[in-house]
Amino acid sequence: MILKNRLISKSIVPLHQKSRGRILVITGARQTGKTTLASKVFTDYPLLSMDDPIARPEFSRLSAKDWAKRYPLAVIDEIQKLPSLMETVKACYDQHPDVRYVLLGSSQIMLMKGIQETLAGRAAIQQLYPLTLPEMMTTDWSDTVQDSRLIRWLSDDPQRDLGEYLEGIISIDERYAGAKYHWERFLQWGGMPTLTHTDFDDEDRRKWLEDYFSSYLQRDLLDLGRINDLEPFIRAQQAIALRTSKLINFSELGRLAGVTSPTAKKFMRYLEISYQVMLLPAFYRNPEKRLAKQPKVVFIDPGVRRGILRKSGVLDGPEWESAVIAEIFKQIKAADLPINFFHLRTLDGKEVDLLIECEKGFVAVECKMTAKASRKDFQAMRNLSVLLDKPLLAGIVICNEDAMRCWEKAVPLYSVPAAWLLS
Repeated sequence: MILKNRLISKSIVPLHQKSRGRILVITGARQTGKTTLASKVFTDYPLLSMDDPIARPEFSRLSAKDWAKRYPLAVIDEIQKLPSLMETVKACYDQHPDVRYVLLGSSQIMLMKGIQETLAGRAAIQQLYPLTLPEMMTTDWSDTVQDSRLIRWLSDDPQRDLGEYLEGIISIDERYAGAKYHWERFLQWGGMPTLTHTDFDDEDRRKWLEDYFSSYLQRDLLDLGRINDLEPFIRAQQAIALRTSKLINFSELGRLAGVTSPTAKKFMRYLEISYQVMLLPAFYRNPEKRLAKQPKVVFIDPGVRRGILRKSGVLDGPEWESAVIAEIFKQIKAADLPINFFHLRTLDGKEVDLLIECEKGFVAVECKMTAKASRKDFQAMRNLSVLLDKPLLAGIVICNEDAMRCWEKAVPLYSVPAAWLLS
């Protein structure tokens, strides 16, 4: 496997050295690389796994004093499998100022419940998502992960002209050629680190994604929901996968899955807290305008979604939109930027795929799979300011055209290739 560097690797060490980060929690979906990250970053820490049912009783018998003496520094994996250990970690934190622990876990509801009830105010939480495009472009753990053009702009000042960050001759840029290659692989297979194994062929990747789906159901779902009959959930999950980038109607979803609307909503929540999907809330803060209030569902990893549906081949428009939004979401989360995400739709059908809310205003994003942008692609953005309660800083059409173009200057409107903006 080619070991890809992770953006958060450079931020979690200084965080862990601070008093508020002495207990560092890294959570995320299964197989996103939490254990690898911790073992590469915290090389002096022993890795203790609570996933082993034979070892768990041994660890549970240790007092806080024993832990502080034997394991003053440790990475504790799958800690949600031993909830009583949370109390011990709390006691160690309160009684021994030099102990430092890194806690890893996949089942967010179990892990977060323990943190909220036991470690509230004592733990710093970081989330690890599948690989972003800049992370995919690294070839070794020692490679520096370069922030994408989008992240550099949002980090510096989104009131500056985005065009300054998009400059360059795309057709001859070597990094763009690599970014485009990895972007196309991401669209097909997603960003799960295991899929970067050099001896994996396409059939291996397809089978791994299908097995991941089965493994996730067998392990996380049983932890999260205590569901004995998986069939309704499987139907609901497949129905949700088919509706990526679309508004969610829980009554319709329940009908398709053969469950009630409240059960369908509960199933969606399971997918959210296990980092499979994100619900993009609707922007409707303007009471004078008729705006839709339904959330839109977006699968975080296109490969996992395809594994659920056992799908291969060419992407359609909603899949492409979902992949672009998910990549933007992952990059902004990894950069730890104070940003909110929305979609916007008027009741007469006008819509913006993604609204990025910064402190000083909004960035509107349209995701078009087209190979050539047109003025029509910006139609929903031109009168958008009257619907918002902050200024519109820029509008971006993310597309497949191998060129960047500025369409208007007053409120800057740009069309830009996905692999250029996001690398």
